[in-house]
Amino acid sequence: MTIQARSFALPGMALAGLLLLGGCGKHDDETATTPPAASSAPMPAPASTAPAPASTVAPAATGTSAVPASAGTSAVAAPAAPAVFQVAQVELGGSVTAGYEVAKPTTTFAPSQNTIYASVATTGSTTGATLSAHFSYLEGKGQDVTTISQTIATDGPAVTAFKLRNPNDWPAGTYKVEIAIDGKPVKSETFEVKSA
Repeated sequence: MTIQARSFALPGMALAGLLLLGGCGKHDDETATTPPAASSAPMPAPASTAPAPASTVAPAATGTSAVPASAGTSAVAAPAAPAVFQVAQVELGGSVTAGYEVAKPTTTFAPSQNTIYASVATTGSTTGATLSAHFSYLEGKGQDVTTISQTIATDGPAVTAFKLRNPNDWPAGTYKVEIAIDGKPVKSETFEVKSA
């Protein structure tokens, strides 16, 4: 009889251990760690989360607006038209930096300031536009001082400096610089020469 009790005790303890493990959630679940079976159908690619590239082209003049493609779709973009070449800013000063920008912008100069610079910032693209600076003395009859021209070829923002030099003192009064692109005036600035 002691032999039979031992043979029932071992399977009973094993069953109790399994029930105990099942109750606390520590048993192995083979279905959770088994990778899914491979199928012959291809898996879909994950959706793109990158934003669509920003458009730098202005909307067409017809009243329609450009709408960027949404993420995850493909669109064929039309070639961008080059931006119109134009003058963005004109600054005057007594010296320029290595990048042709006026170091200290001013509109008032001493008569002994022999060199006056006009720094012209442009935007857009051109394969060869003529940028010119026409300087004039507005006192009395509005005398022409000089016109300086440069041919510009650029595919983006650029800065051009025009140098006005007088070995003598400048006459006191009001002056004007008029900037033109291919002979058409687009921007002007006035400045003054006066004694301290």
